Amino acid sequence: MAKRSSLSIRIVEGKNLPAKDITGSSDPYCIVKVDNEPIIRTATVWKTLCPFWGEEYEVHLPPTFHSVAFYVMDEDALSRDDVIGKVCLTRDTLAAHPKGFSGWAHLTEVDPDEEVQGEIHLRLEVVPGTRACRLRCSVLEARDLAPKDRNGTSDPFVRVRYNGRTQETSIVKKSCYPRWNETFEFELEEGAAEVLCVEAWDWDLVSRNDFLGKVVVNVQRLWAAQREEGWFRLQPDQSKSRREEGHLGSLQLEVRLRDETVLPSSCYQPLVQLLCREVKPGTQGPGQLISLIEETTSTECRQEVATTLLKLFLGQGLAKDFLDLLFQLELSRTSEANTLFRSNSLASKSMESFLKVAGMRYLHGVLGPIIDRVFEEKKYVELDPSKVEVKDVGCSGLHRPQTEAEVLEQSVQTLCAHLGALLSALSRSVRACPAVVRATFRQLFRRVRERFPSAQDENVPFIAVTSFLCLRFVSPAILAPKLFHLRERHADARTSRTLLLLAKAVQNVGNMDTPASRAKEAWMEPLQPTVRQGVAQLKDFITKLVDIQEKDELDLQRALSLQAPPVKEGPLFIHRTKGKGPLTSSSFKKLHFSLTTEALSFAKTPSSKKSTLIKLANIRAAEKVEEKSFSSSHVMQVIYTDDAGRLQTAYLQCKSVNELNQWLSALRKVCINNTGLLGSYHPGIFRGDKWSCCHQRDKTDLGCNKTRSWVTLQEWNDPLDHDLEAQLIYRHLLGVEAALREKHRQLSTGPEAGRGPTGPGEAPRDPLAELLQVLGDLQEAHRSSPAGSPPSELSRILELQT
Repeated sequence: MAKRSSLSIRIVEGKNLPAKDITGSSDPYCIVKVDNEPIIRTATVWKTLCPFWGEEYEVHLPPTFHSVAFYVMDEDALSRDDVIGKVCLTRDTLAAHPKGFSGWAHLTEVDPDEEVQGEIHLRLEVVPGTRACRLRCSVLEARDLAPKDRNGTSDPFVRVRYNGRTQETSIVKKSCYPRWNETFEFELEEGAAEVLCVEAWDWDLVSRNDFLGKVVVNVQRLWAAQREEGWFRLQPDQSKSRREEGHLGSLQLEVRLRDETVLPSSCYQPLVQLLCREVKPGTQGPGQLISLIEETTSTECRQEVATTLLKLFLGQGLAKDFLDLLFQLELSRTSEANTLFRSNSLASKSMESFLKVAGMRYLHGVLGPIIDRVFEEKKYVELDPSKVEVKDVGCSGLHRPQTEAEVLEQSVQTLCAHLGALLSALSRSVRACPAVVRATFRQLFRRVRERFPSAQDENVPFIAVTSFLCLRFVSPAILAPKLFHLRERHADARTSRTLLLLAKAVQNVGNMDTPASRAKEAWMEPLQPTVRQGVAQLKDFITKLVDIQEKDELDLQRALSLQAPPVKEGPLFIHRTKGKGPLTSSSFKKLHFSLTTEALSFAKTPSSKKSTLIKLANIRAAEKVEEKSFSSSHVMQVIYTDDAGRLQTAYLQCKSVNELNQWLSALRKVCINNTGLLGSYHPGIFRGDKWSCCHQRDKTDLGCNKTRSWVTLQEWNDPLDHDLEAQLIYRHLLGVEAALREKHRQLSTGPEAGRGPTGPGEAPRDPLAELLQVLGDLQEAHRSSPAGSPPSELSRILELQT
């Protein structure tokens, strides 16, 4: 059993931000920090005070995290980026909103005295004295302190205050992981102060010292305990008055905290088996349970339920059969062909999720080059005469205004070229499409053709396929390539307009160039010859796509199963330390890396022969590296054992904080079951004769910081988590249990009572009654399971803080 916490984050948009550039505008982006650790960076939206991001993330966290903060920054090319403001949501705030926090939040000023992080290791004792008891405070060490100096470190010392007396430790230069091992004593007098204050500071020679955080200890509680030792989380100084909120603008967010206690796999087997029995070929009846789940699921959570069910059946090898059942259910209640799969039904939402999980790599291969070309060309494209902007063209001294007709003609040529390239890429991609996607579209095509067999509905099966492939997958990816991981940045206004027009053209092709689609925007008419040609190409492509036999499907799946599919791949810079020489960013070499479930490998280019760098079973930790270590940010370290069992470290540099966290997340997920994982590590490097982080001189010294293997970003290609998916389905069904019981009561007394599907010689089966019984058993299993792990030393000692 494990307790898991996750944050679903959607950073929507900002408004009324202050201008930070001399042009009267800003270039805003967001940084998301969990307990002051940067986890996410959105793309920059250029030259605006009202940016729209629309970016979504899922972060898996330890249940002990304290807060999540959203910093709005202004990107500057020549100087340090400006901080505009922040929104901070504590864990308690999020826990108070079971359906999630959603809405606008005012940005507040970022006060350096509140930007604290890290922990301090203290030993606190009440010892008897000759005249009175004494309070003894041993300041041992600290970790992960905020870097306050330009070199990426701090010069920390500790100030201990009690009852009007102050004592200080020595200063440790250039370290965020200092060790002091110094002890101070104070007399405990009757009626004296009840708190001991331990403050960490960064020493500065010229300017004022910077505040690093504090711990306030309740002496009365300590007196009762007599002795306590542990790591205390540093707290900010919130004594200053805050200026009125709202002058820095606002940020629209959707943030949901989910805490799940995941039981052992065996507890979920009855639920999984029951649901699988509903969709397995040859055993399914009318799919009663799946139909009831759709009926009792509200519109607002249908996407989440669809995604969870889809992943559960993917893990059981039944995704195609689950979707086929949904197709049949939707077709059974659809009388008009033009309304088929147009609503946000469970079938539509599940198919959307399926394409993202199973077809994203295929989408990147087909659409990626076209999107790259649009971004690189940056051509002005417009088809609507009312929006055409006429500009000067020509060479020096021969400028003339470009006519509206010329703009429209060039725009048509550009869009036709992009549309033609996309359709050609699709036509060539039949073999590249995953077998399970092809087989699912084959079932969809067959079911629709059986339901609408007349000649006048000849195009309906094709439109059913394109309603998902074009309208719900390719077109949204064209409109927002950043959200489909096709680009790292959002498009500017000109490129966005080109993408919008291209997406409209793809939709017209996907609708098979129906009169209704042409009538919406008459100014799209110049594209009609290319659209009509595209319809013929698309129909030919779909005919070949769905022409996959069961044997071919199995052969393709078998061939793929023999290969270790990449969990993550892409270019990184590598440096492995050798000797005592200086380490600089220039010593990093660019290579193409590939992470599979077997090894981390590299090659000179994506198509070159790969060489294994680290076997997966040998990885002991994957962590960030302090920025000062290489005078460069976004560096991670992979600690592993070589063939002789010795610990080695590979240093890899990424190009952004998002890429850094994605690689760290991928490495941590595939290594989660490795034996010998480290509990601590050095965030610095061993340079010369000591560690750069904690200044210890023993290279084999235990790490000065704890590993963060629990902070991961979810990605579309993550390995499936079968137990978590089952738990999420159970949680949803528990929420609609009352509706299910009422439905069971109605069915039990109705004319269909006792007519459940059976096998030869079997008594009638009641799937809904079985489901309710399974839910009751799971509820009892949760009640009897421990609420969580026993309180840690840290959580106990934190009770001493006021």
